[in-house]
Amino acid sequence: MAASSRRTRRSRFTEESMFDHVSIGVRDLARSRAFYDAALAPLGLAALSVGGDSLGYGRDGAIGLWLLASASPVAADPHSGLHFCFTAPSRAAVGEFHRAGLATGGTDNGAPGPRADYGPTYFAAYVVDPDGYRLEALCDKEG
Repeated sequence: MAASSRRTRRSRFTEESMFDHVSIGVRDLARSRAFYDAALAPLGLAALSVGGDSLGYGRDGAIGLWLLASASPVAADPHSGLHFCFTAPSRAAVGEFHRAGLATGGTDNGAPGPRADYGPTYFAAYVVDPDGYRLEALCDKEG
C-alpha cells in the first residue's frame, strides 16, 4: 500500500497516545497475518486494512499498527530493548494473547502473570512474533 493510501486512514489513538501509528517490516505477510490476527483478537484488535503489501491493525476504524511486506525487515535482536506493548482489556485476554501467539508461530518470551517489579497491578505476557519482534500484552488493573 502506498504511503498516501495509508495516510487516508488516520488513527484516533493520537488523542490518548504519543504515537499515531507504528509500522514494521515483515518477510511473509500471510504468515504474519495468521499470527497477528490470532494474537491480537483477544485484545479487541483486528486487521482493518488489507492490501497486497500491507496490513493495518486497530479498532473502531483507527489503525495503530502497520505491517509492511519487506525483503529486509529489522533483524531480530533480543538484546536491543525493542518491544511493542499492547493494552489488554483483562487478565484473561493477556493469557489468550499468549496462547494464540504461541499457537500461530510465535515463541514464548514470558508466560502470563503478575510483574510486581513493574507495579502492583501489572499483569503481562510476552511473545516473539515470527519475524523476531518482541510483543507484550498488558492488563494494568486489579484482577
